[in-house]
Amino acid sequence: MFAILSAGVAPTLALMSFFYLKDRITEPIPLIIRTFLLGALFVFPIMFIQYVLTAEFLHTSTFIHSFFIVSLPEEFFKWFIFIYAIYHHSEFDAHYDGIVYAVAISLGFATVENILYLFTNGIEYAFSRALFPVSSHALFGVIMGYYFGKAKTNDFYKKRNIAYAFIIPFLLHGIYNYILKAITSGWLFLLIPFMIGLWVLGLQRVKKANEPVNSNTIYKKNKRQA
Repeated sequence: MFAILSAGVAPTLALMSFFYLKDRITEPIPLIIRTFLLGALFVFPIMFIQYVLTAEFLHTSTFIHSFFIVSLPEEFFKWFIFIYAIYHHSEFDAHYDGIVYAVAISLGFATVENILYLFTNGIEYAFSRALFPVSSHALFGVIMGYYFGKAKTNDFYKKRNIAYAFIIPFLLHGIYNYILKAITSGWLFLLIPFMIGLWVLGLQRVKKANEPVNSNTIYKKNKRQA
C-alpha cells in the first residue's frame, strides 16, 4: 500500500515543484495545498457523473465518450474550482500565478485518480501513468492557468480568455482520450508526438506568462481604454 501511495504521489510532487519553482514570486504554500485538495476532492463527484453518463449512453461513440463523458466534466470542474476558489483571490495578482494554481487543481485531481488506478491495476503501471495521464493533466492545467492569468491581468478580451481557459484544455484532453480509445494498436506512435507537442505548448505558455510586464504597454492600453 505504501509503495502504491508513493508511486501515485511522486510524479505530482515532481511536476508541482517544477512549475512552482518557475514562478518569479512564489505563491503561499497553504493556498496551493487548498487548491490541490479541492481538485482531489472533486474526483469522486466527477467519477459518479461519468459513471451515470456511461450507464445512460452505453452505445455512445468513442468521440462522444472521449470528449463529452471524460474530458468535459473533468475540465469543467477544474475550471469551476479555479473561478470559485482562486480567480477573485487577492494572491492571484500576476499572470504566472494562474498557472501555479491551475496546475495545483489539476494535479490534485490527477493524484487521486492515479492512486485509485494503481490500487486497481497494479504498481507496474506507475511509470506509464506518470509519463502520460499525470503529466497531461498538469499540462492541461498550465494552459488553463495561462488564459486565466491573461484574463486577470489584462482587461482586453477578459471574457474570451476565461472561455479559452476551459475550451482549449477541454479540446486537448478530448484529443488525448480519443487517441487512447480509438486506436487499438500503435497508439504510442500518436500519443508520444502529441505529448511532446503538449509539453512544447505548455513550456511556451510558462515562458510567456513569466515575461516581465512592460509598463509602457500597460500605459498605452489604459490610455486607449480611457
